[in-house]
Amino acid sequence: MGLSVRSAAKGKLFLKSEKSVVVSTWNHGLAANKAAWEILQEGGKAIDAVEIGVQVPEADPEVRSVGYGGYPDQDGRVTLDACIMDHLQQCGSVACLEHIKHPIAVARLVMDDTPHVMLVGEGALEFALAKGFQKENLLTAQTLEEWKGIKKAMEGKRTINNIENENSGAIDQENHDTIGMLALDAAGDLSGACTTSGAANKLHGRVGDSPIIGAGLFVDNEVGAACATGLGEEVIKQAGSAMVVELMRQGMEPGLACKEIAQRIVKANNGQEVQVGFLALRKDGQHGSYSVLSGFNYALHDTQGSRLLDSNYLI
Repeated sequence: MGLSVRSAAKGKLFLKSEKSVVVSTWNHGLAANKAAWEILQEGGKAIDAVEIGVQVPEADPEVRSVGYGGYPDQDGRVTLDACIMDHLQQCGSVACLEHIKHPIAVARLVMDDTPHVMLVGEGALEFALAKGFQKENLLTAQTLEEWKGIKKAMEGKRTINNIENENSGAIDQENHDTIGMLALDAAGDLSGACTTSGAANKLHGRVGDSPIIGAGLFVDNEVGAACATGLGEEVIKQAGSAMVVELMRQGMEPGLACKEIAQRIVKANNGQEVQVGFLALRKDGQHGSYSVLSGFNYALHDTQGSRLLDSNYLI
């Protein structure tokens, strides 16, 4: 541990770690963390580590919930969402972006090269193409066949009114919707990234929590960072990641802060089972998670190596 940083809220002191840490959601976070760690161990910045790290699942066609090979929406179109945020609270985001394999890289350029935070749809695509990205077909043959099965199973069941409930049952270990990554570098600075292809067979144009700063991701370099996974609508309603960070500011341990917001989601849904998980990384390198339902896990890479940890859960 090294220098201390004073929280603006209550004068609480958070020790600033001098050891790098990277955490990310789900088992596909292991490979993502490995790429991020290569940057961190060379003294690189957390913002670069998270951008490069999440590009691993974005490019992996076997990861059905992120980037290339992600499940399409009801119209058979693969639409991607992503956001990124650094230690200065600079941030960039894209939503409903088609044909671009690495939406996180586009989000980084929104942050670095524009005065805006978010670009969406055709505007996001035009921006990406102007920056030199190439249009690609992101729908693989295998994913298309699997999607046809999902679509057939949902025939006659899905309407605009029940889409949220239908999606909630599908988001679990086998069909989760996000990779969120949080990193702490050797300088003691935090950054985060979040990227997804969203819920399978969603309505075209649907955007979840993943590209929403404060919902799917939030970073406060005085305190910590948090990200979310699961049913994005429920995360948005609670401003989930920002609230987790604020609870850490008030002195809660990372895991307990995640638990509190998970409990609020359960309360808001009158006990109905919807899967949402939160992951948090504090300024001193402490980390924790909590989910509504069992089955959520997260990947950790630090000076002790790489491992996958099971999250605590409510139900």
